[in-house]
Amino acid sequence: MRHGSRTALVTGGARGIGLEIGRQLADRGLRVLVGARRPEAAEEACRAIGPAAVPLSLDVTSAGSVTEAVREARELTGGIDVLVNNAGVSLDGDLRPPHVDEDILHTTLDTNFTGAWRVAQAVVPGMVEAGYGRVVNVTSSYGSLALMDSGRHPAYRISKTALNALTRMLAAELAGTGVLVNAADPGWTRSGMGGPSAPRGPREGADTPVWLATLPDGDGTTGGLFADRRPLPW
Repeated sequence: MRHGSRTALVTGGARGIGLEIGRQLADRGLRVLVGARRPEAAEEACRAIGPAAVPLSLDVTSAGSVTEAVREARELTGGIDVLVNNAGVSLDGDLRPPHVDEDILHTTLDTNFTGAWRVAQAVVPGMVEAGYGRVVNVTSSYGSLALMDSGRHPAYRISKTALNALTRMLAAELAGTGVLVNAADPGWTRSGMGGPSAPRGPREGADTPVWLATLPDGDGTTGGLFADRRPLPW
């Protein structure tokens, strides 16, 4: 299906899974706004994606940066139809609770959870006004309460659990507006975060986020957590 009139914003879009999500969305005919903290990284990613990609300076941990980026995006494209909240960090390695560095906890939450909330808060009202939107929060099975069986990576896990809760709340709040909100677990993927030994390539990791970002009209899938296009328990 082609989506030539649609515009997607991908946060953390300059490398890894984010870059591949942008590439696949562009292949499906969307204009792609590549959000990244470093403008030069966004520009390099756009060269890799092709002419459908537009660089956008965006730091999800800064409310001012988010406001300015969304304003610029609207001036460039007229509106944002698809939001992929992909920006994220994993900083706590093999730390176990209750021994967690508070700076690591705050930084992780501010990027993985609050950052996604900031961007959604700026973008979703325009989607509601247009009667169409797709919001995809890139999460992890590490954030699933049903699947949580380890204390490893506690700050990362908690941030993704919070992001999952935000997904559910946004989906409930936006029911019937034409805006669908879902969470995607890309799996352990080779990237700057996942490392070189991960078993999945970026193309495989990007598949489920891209699928959710391009759900067709009439598909009411919302408020779900998916991996490999299949539901996971919250």
